[in-house]
Amino acid sequence: MSGTKKPHAGSRRHVAFFSEFLKHPLQIGSLIPSSHFLERRILEAAGIASARTVVELGSGTGGTTRAILQAMEPVSKLLSIEINPNFHSIIRDIQDERLIAHLGSACELKEILSVYGLDAPETVISGIPFSTMPRNIGCQVVEAISSTLAPEGCFVAYQLSDRVATLCRPYLEMEQMELDLINVPPMRVYRWRKNGFHRDQMAKTHPEKAGVFPADKPGPDKTR
Repeated sequence: MSGTKKPHAGSRRHVAFFSEFLKHPLQIGSLIPSSHFLERRILEAAGIASARTVVELGSGTGGTTRAILQAMEPVSKLLSIEINPNFHSIIRDIQDERLIAHLGSACELKEILSVYGLDAPETVISGIPFSTMPRNIGCQVVEAISSTLAPEGCFVAYQLSDRVATLCRPYLEMEQMELDLINVPPMRVYRWRKNGFHRDQMAKTHPEKAGVFPADKPGPDKTR
C-alpha cells in the first residue's frame, strides 16, 4: 500500500483553475477562484434562500456552485452553465439532485431553460468576464438574462471591471454595486432587480441606498 497522499479536492480544483486560466485567460478572467468571503457576499446579494430556480453562468471549478447549493432550499433547482469542458466535468461530478450541469453558452439561456423544463429563474448569478468578451456577445448574454428572468427576479454579477453595468443599462434598470476588497483580486459585486426602481427614483426616495446594497451580515463560513 502506497504512503503517498492524494491531493485534497480543493487543491485539485485550484490547479485545474490555474491551468485553464493559462489556456483561456479571456474566457476565465481571473487567475484565482472566488474567496469564501466573496461567495457569502454573492449569496446575500442574490437572495438564494427564497429562489426556486437559480441559474449560474460560468461555474468554474464549482466553489460558488457548492455555496449556492448549501444556501438553496431542498425543493429548488440550480442550472449551472459552463462553456469550458474541463470545468463542466468538475461540476458534473458534484453529487446533488438539485443541480443540473450544462455544457454550453450563456447566450442560449432561454433554449437551455426550455430543454430542462425549468421555470423562469428568480435568480441569475454570473461570474463570466464581461470585460474580456466581445461587446456583441456580452449584449446577447445580458439580453438572454433580462428576457428570461422572472418578474422581480435578481441578477448578480461579480466582476473585475464595470463594463457589465454599461451593457445592462439598456435592458435592466438601476444597478447596485458593492466592492469586495477582501477578495484577491478585489471584485465588484453588481445586482439588478427586474422591474425594480429606476436610479433617479431611488435617489429621490432613498438617496442613501442609491447604488449600494446592504453590507454583509455575520454568518458561518461556506466551504467549497
